[in-house]
Amino acid sequence: MPRADFYLVDKPRFREQPLLLVCELARKAHDAGLWTLVLARDTAQAEALDDLLWSFDDDAYVPHQIAGADEEDAECPVLIATPDMDIALRPLLLNLRDDAPRGEFERVLEVVPADPAARVPLRERWKQYLALGFDVKAHDM
Repeated sequence: MPRADFYLVDKPRFREQPLLLVCELARKAHDAGLWTLVLARDTAQAEALDDLLWSFDDDAYVPHQIAGADEEDAECPVLIATPDMDIALRPLLLNLRDDAPRGEFERVLEVVPADPAARVPLRERWKQYLALGFDVKAHDM
Protein backbone atom coordinates (compact mmCIF):
# COMPACT_ATOMS: atom_id res chain seq x y z
CA MET A 1 0.00 0.00 0.00
CA PRO A 2 1.44 3.42 -0.91
CA ARG A 3 1.95 5.86 1.93
CA ALA A 4 1.60 9.64 2.36
CA ASP A 5 3.15 11.36 5.36
CA PHE A 6 2.18 14.95 6.17
CA TYR A 7 4.76 16.85 8.24
CA LEU A 8 3.15 19.81 10.03
CA VAL A 9 5.52 22.74 10.51
CA ASP A 10 5.33 23.63 14.21
CA LYS A 11 8.75 24.22 15.80
CA PRO A 12 9.97 27.85 15.68
CA ARG A 13 13.07 27.05 13.58
CA PHE A 14 10.91 25.36 10.93
CA ARG A 15 8.37 28.20 11.04
CA GLU A 16 11.16 30.67 10.33
CA GLN A 17 12.66 28.58 7.54
CA PRO A 18 10.39 25.73 6.32
CA LEU A 19 13.10 24.45 3.95
CA LEU A 20 15.05 23.36 7.05
CA LEU A 21 12.38 20.72 7.60
CA VAL A 22 12.85 19.61 4.00
CA CYS A 23 16.59 19.28 4.66
CA GLU A 24 15.93 17.20 7.78
CA LEU A 25 13.56 14.90 5.88
CA ALA A 26 16.08 14.54 3.03
CA ARG A 27 18.82 13.68 5.54
CA LYS A 28 16.65 11.04 7.25
CA ALA A 29 15.80 9.50 3.89
CA HIS A 30 19.45 9.46 2.84
CA ASP A 31 20.55 7.99 6.19
CA ALA A 32 17.96 5.23 5.67
CA GLY A 33 19.35 4.51 2.19
CA LEU A 34 16.22 5.80 0.43
CA TRP A 35 16.78 7.50 -2.91
CA THR A 36 14.65 10.62 -2.93
CA LEU A 37 13.19 12.95 -5.52
CA VAL A 38 12.32 16.41 -4.21
CA LEU A 39 9.60 18.04 -6.29
CA ALA A 40 10.39 21.75 -5.92
CA ARG A 41 7.72 24.37 -6.56
CA ASP A 42 9.96 26.41 -8.89
CA THR A 43 13.58 27.09 -9.86
CA ALA A 44 14.13 29.61 -7.04
CA GLN A 45 12.98 27.09 -4.43
CA ALA A 46 15.15 24.35 -6.00
CA GLU A 47 18.21 26.61 -5.86
CA ALA A 48 17.47 27.70 -2.27
CA LEU A 49 17.11 24.07 -1.19
CA ASP A 50 20.29 23.12 -3.04
CA ASP A 51 22.21 25.83 -1.16
CA LEU A 52 20.65 24.99 2.21
CA LEU A 53 21.41 21.26 1.90
CA TRP A 54 25.12 22.17 1.84
CA SER A 55 24.98 24.29 5.00
CA PHE A 56 22.00 23.37 7.23
CA ASP A 57 24.06 21.15 9.55
CA ASP A 58 27.83 21.10 9.93
CA ASP A 59 27.73 17.39 10.78
CA ALA A 60 25.51 16.29 7.90
CA TYR A 61 26.36 15.51 4.32
CA VAL A 62 23.43 14.83 2.03
CA PRO A 63 24.60 14.07 -1.54
CA HIS A 64 22.22 16.02 -3.75
CA GLN A 65 21.90 18.07 -6.91
CA ILE A 66 19.37 19.82 -9.07
CA ALA A 67 18.29 17.44 -11.84
CA GLY A 68 19.99 18.13 -15.13
CA ALA A 69 23.04 19.71 -13.47
CA ASP A 70 25.14 16.94 -15.02
CA GLU A 71 24.70 13.52 -16.55
CA GLU A 72 24.97 11.76 -13.19
CA ASP A 73 21.35 12.31 -12.04
CA ALA A 74 20.75 8.57 -11.71
CA GLU A 75 23.70 8.26 -9.30
CA CYS A 76 22.67 11.07 -6.96
CA PRO A 77 20.76 9.94 -3.82
CA VAL A 78 18.75 13.19 -3.44
CA LEU A 79 17.61 14.77 -6.67
CA ILE A 80 15.78 18.11 -6.82
CA ALA A 81 13.42 18.65 -9.76
CA THR A 82 11.55 21.73 -10.96
CA PRO A 83 8.10 21.46 -12.60
CA ASP A 84 9.50 21.97 -16.11
CA MET A 85 11.66 18.84 -15.86
CA ASP A 86 10.47 15.54 -17.28
CA ILE A 87 12.10 13.22 -14.79
CA ALA A 88 11.40 9.66 -13.68
CA LEU A 89 9.84 9.36 -10.24
CA ARG A 90 11.64 7.57 -7.43
CA PRO A 91 10.01 5.35 -4.79
CA LEU A 92 10.24 8.23 -2.26
CA LEU A 93 9.01 11.70 -3.19
CA LEU A 94 9.26 14.86 -1.13
CA ASN A 95 6.54 17.06 -2.61
CA LEU A 96 6.74 20.85 -2.26
CA ARG A 97 4.37 21.59 -5.12
CA ASP A 98 0.74 22.69 -5.02
CA ASP A 99 -0.57 19.47 -6.56
CA ALA A 100 -0.24 15.82 -5.67
CA PRO A 101 2.33 13.98 -7.79
CA ARG A 102 1.10 11.69 -10.55
CA GLY A 103 2.70 8.40 -11.42
CA GLU A 104 4.05 5.40 -9.57
CA PHE A 105 5.82 5.77 -6.24
CA GLU A 106 5.76 4.04 -2.85
CA ARG A 107 5.76 6.99 -0.47
CA VAL A 108 5.30 10.74 -0.57
CA LEU A 109 6.25 13.27 2.10
CA GLU A 110 4.24 16.50 2.21
CA VAL A 111 5.37 19.56 4.18
CA VAL A 112 2.42 21.44 5.67
CA PRO A 113 3.04 25.15 6.33
CA ALA A 114 2.37 26.70 9.75
CA ASP A 115 0.02 29.30 8.23
CA PRO A 116 -3.58 27.98 8.59
CA ALA A 117 -4.65 29.54 5.27
CA ALA A 118 -1.83 27.73 3.45
CA ARG A 119 -3.00 24.41 4.92
CA VAL A 120 -6.36 24.40 3.09
CA PRO A 121 -5.05 22.84 -0.19
CA LEU A 122 -3.21 20.19 1.81
CA ARG A 123 -6.43 19.10 3.51
CA GLU A 124 -7.81 18.43 0.03
CA ARG A 125 -4.66 16.55 -0.90
CA TRP A 126 -5.04 14.40 2.25
CA LYS A 127 -8.51 13.44 1.01
CA GLN A 128 -7.13 12.69 -2.48
CA TYR A 129 -4.52 10.32 -1.10
CA LEU A 130 -7.14 8.57 1.06
CA ALA A 131 -9.39 8.15 -1.99
CA LEU A 132 -6.47 6.62 -3.90
CA GLY A 133 -5.95 4.03 -1.15
CA PHE A 134 -2.86 5.53 0.49
CA ASP A 135 -2.01 4.92 4.14
CA VAL A 136 -2.02 8.56 5.36
CA LYS A 137 -0.33 9.82 8.52
CA ALA A 138 0.38 13.22 10.13
CA HIS A 139 3.50 14.19 12.10
CA ASP A 140 4.05 17.39 14.11
CA MET A 141 7.47 18.85 13.50
